[in-house]
Amino acid sequence: MSTGLLITLLAVALGVALVLGLWLAATANRLDRLHVRTDAAWAALDAALARRAVVARAVAAAAALDGVDADKLRAVAERAEQMERSEREEAENALSLQLAAVDRGRLPLALTAELLDAEQRLVIARRVHNDAVRDTLGQRRRRVVRWLKLAGTAAQPEYFEIVEPALSGEPGAAPLPRPSARVLLLDRDRRVLLFNGHDPGRPDTRWWFTVGGGVEQGEDLRSAALRELTEETGIELAEQDLVGPMWRRRVVFSFDGRTYDGEEWFFLADLSGSVNGTGANEVEIRIDTSGFTDVEHNTVDGHRWWSVDELRTTEETVYPVQLPTLLPELLRSTWDGTVRAVR
Repeated sequence: MSTGLLITLLAVALGVALVLGLWLAATANRLDRLHVRTDAAWAALDAALARRAVVARAVAAAAALDGVDADKLRAVAERAEQMERSEREEAENALSLQLAAVDRGRLPLALTAELLDAEQRLVIARRVHNDAVRDTLGQRRRRVVRWLKLAGTAAQPEYFEIVEPALSGEPGAAPLPRPSARVLLLDRDRRVLLFNGHDPGRPDTRWWFTVGGGVEQGEDLRSAALRELTEETGIELAEQDLVGPMWRRRVVFSFDGRTYDGEEWFFLADLSGSVNGTGANEVEIRIDTSGFTDVEHNTVDGHRWWSVDELRTTEETVYPVQLPTLLPELLRSTWDGTVRAVR
């Protein structure tokens, strides 16, 4: 190889390395700015939540509320202030429900205006925070960022999913009770099946969730779980193939502009044992989504089987949030009959 060609190749290699280094530095810098933005957005949201709690206590002190309602509202507001971040969503949703039940026409006008202002500021702060989380997670999920660990030691940001007070307080929009039965469906490799979906009102925000859905009139939980399993996966099991309900999750959420007070009951269906009495290794496990409802066809974007390791390391949003930490326990031991509260 001639000296001139060698020099040319070295120059090209140095140029590529320089460009790549600059690009990586710019990417890491952008990611750092996104984390700073997310931290600032959380600080603003935390302040908005704190202010709402203060106003809620003022509402509890108003003469317009009777003693029982006032004490309950005050207790819920204080609990929301004291909760750790991991338990904050449930506590704040409870406060939203309590405030939605207050007859604001009986409150002093100035207090009503202050409560409305606190709730509107909370709506804005939550949206700003979740937008920042979405952008940060989008950057962190890029292959180069994950492969080269450009996020460093920065904690993965999380969405803050509470019902927006404006939705809770609109006339006629009280949260609808929604009991549902869900299934932790395991394949022969003991991976769990999750669907990926989105809210029609927020098409850019997606999350993963288990098989299952609402309990219909006259159904018991086990029957609802089996029906949902068949409709969403095409897999038919008998009642004895379901274990549980093992988990119970209480969540207030909004979907397509409507607010729901959800109570989710989780069963386990382990296909590594048997499917309709036949060894799972002798049966092809094929997911058939032709039984989806119109809503599911429009809002479910796909499905896949997840291993425990994949759940632990993913930066995607998965519900229930505790699935990566609680699933290994289910795989290691036999259910003891206790229904566990999860989030």
